[in-house]
Amino acid sequence: MNDFVTEFGPVGGALMSVAQILGFMVVLLVSLAFLLLLDRKVWAAVQLRKGPNVVGPFGMLQSFADFGKFVLKEIIVPAGADRPLFLLAPLMTFVLAFISWAVIPVAPGWVIADLNVGILYVFAISSLGVYGIIIGGWASNSKYPFLGSLRSAAQMVSYEVSIGFVIVAILVMAGTLNLSEIVEAQGGGFWNWHVLSLDMLPWPAVLITIPMFVIFFVSALAETNRPPFDLPEAESELVAGYQVEYSSTPYLLFMIGEYLNIVLMCALMTVLFLGGWHAPIDVPPLTWVPPVIWFALKVFLMFFMIAMVKALVPRYRYDQLMRLGWKVFLPTSLAAVALMAGFVVYSNAGA
Repeated sequence: MNDFVTEFGPVGGALMSVAQILGFMVVLLVSLAFLLLLDRKVWAAVQLRKGPNVVGPFGMLQSFADFGKFVLKEIIVPAGADRPLFLLAPLMTFVLAFISWAVIPVAPGWVIADLNVGILYVFAISSLGVYGIIIGGWASNSKYPFLGSLRSAAQMVSYEVSIGFVIVAILVMAGTLNLSEIVEAQGGGFWNWHVLSLDMLPWPAVLITIPMFVIFFVSALAETNRPPFDLPEAESELVAGYQVEYSSTPYLLFMIGEYLNIVLMCALMTVLFLGGWHAPIDVPPLTWVPPVIWFALKVFLMFFMIAMVKALVPRYRYDQLMRLGWKVFLPTSLAAVALMAGFVVYSNAGA
């Protein structure tokens, strides 16, 4: 990249950066199409049916056919809707879901923006995502989308608190806000952390990360409106929630944004807990596999677990959802932050 800038100047460097970003977006969208197919196939297999299997070999082109259908359909805006905001909401959700990926490292040096405060960037952008849902529900000028958007806002804000404290515990453990450095701190394997470059293996800290992973996983389901926490889209109660008035491309943008956020949570779990691009065990031939392949396999594993939860776990009631977030996850994550901070201070004092 530096040689390219030296030879062709700042304009060439800017064009190179744009090409890298567009290439990353294309790879992400194509991967999303096949992950969506996986989601439908897992759900079908659990219910003892075939799922998509007609369009292309094993139904592999079904997602692309659905994309063409949504693009070609007519965009219908309700007569009483606020048209500018109605069309802005899905675009906002789509764009915010994409730019969250700018700081996610998929391999050593493979990151669009290697920010020193990368985790704060992700948390800030993901917090803004709720505005697209609220605006979409309000601009539809219908009580059902509005109720669905209010449910979604309350749910996302509630579980962002738990996710935030889990991330704080990991940051205290790693001693950095840079996502690439957090991955490097796990170089010995999934749970082989080295707290603040100490030579000792921090088993107490490792034991704290295991329940933190469980809390993060469940909170990610609620944050992205995935079953069993899909209350904003509960068909039996709210007729598909905040997006019921949407069709065609705006609906597609909402769906792409939702699945991008799901895969983003899978990537964050990979980076924060599962060693990122590192092999599970630092021995050949596992270390011969390209780092980006290990990252992709771990994201795939997390997505498969989320798909299995969708197929197996019944939907919660809304009061159960809120009780779990505020009365169980919040106190537990707060206690984990205190324990992790105490352990790091004690370890540094001993060193």
